[in-house]
Amino acid sequence: MNIIGKKYWYFLISLILIIPGIISLILFGLNLSIEFTGGTRLTLSFPKEVSQKELSSVKEVFSDNNIKTLSVEKSGKFIYVRSETLSEKEDVTVISSLKEELGEFKQEQYETVGPTIGSEITLNAVKALGIASLLIVLYITWSFRKVPKPTSSFRFGISAIVALIHDVLLLLGVFSILGHFYSVEIDSLFVTAILTVIGFSVHDTIVVFDRIRENLRRHGGEDFPKVVNDSILQTLDRSLNTSITVVLVLLAMLLFGGEIIRWFVVALLIGIVSGTYSSIFNAAPLLVLWQEIVEKRSKKK
Repeated sequence: MNIIGKKYWYFLISLILIIPGIISLILFGLNLSIEFTGGTRLTLSFPKEVSQKELSSVKEVFSDNNIKTLSVEKSGKFIYVRSETLSEKEDVTVISSLKEELGEFKQEQYETVGPTIGSEITLNAVKALGIASLLIVLYITWSFRKVPKPTSSFRFGISAIVALIHDVLLLLGVFSILGHFYSVEIDSLFVTAILTVIGFSVHDTIVVFDRIRENLRRHGGEDFPKVVNDSILQTLDRSLNTSITVVLVLLAMLLFGGEIIRWFVVALLIGIVSGTYSSIFNAAPLLVLWQEIVEKRSKKK
């Protein structure tokens, strides 16, 4: 397989996958949960499947009590309500009004997060992603500091981060689309999924990079693109086998893990597949592209 020779095709595939998500992020943004925005989440359980009329009644009760709702959705026997922050007294009043209107039901969940805490969680999530990316660049640059020429350790670090950004953008884009059309929320579990994907993506990329370093030492006289292509092929089976075993476990969790972790598992699935692709078809080819650009500039000078 001449992966390096077809690197522009792989870059194009990545763009095709990422661009719809970026457009969605610009137009719709992310459907953030109350952990980030602040507010109250209520889960109401009914004896039988919820009708559209009952859903409308819930919206009316909140409106009559001058409480702004962000979303009111139904799923089977459950109604999920996201509203502005409710005090315990307001919660009791709303539940009493709902029981008068709809009859008996159970309040399964009452969760409130203040706007200050929501902003703090958002800031901490951004910090975690930024610090993780910075540490990865520093570590890879230091770890590959003795890599033979024609490339440099700094390029390894930057290429790994570009592949990582590819995975994060794809994941954010997919969940932006899911959030807009299917009301999927971004919560703290999603941040955990992103950090896990970052770790997996970089781990997979470093395996390929390490083989490139070894082959540069052994076959330093060969063309750099050939060394990189051979290194990718030598680690291809290992990368695919590792990813497939993880994907099989995640599929089992998706089928039998329950509602609570469903979207967390979906995020991991998307991230693992994307991370495997980017480590093979983006990170290493980017090293070659960078070297080609440097050589062209040198010849012009």
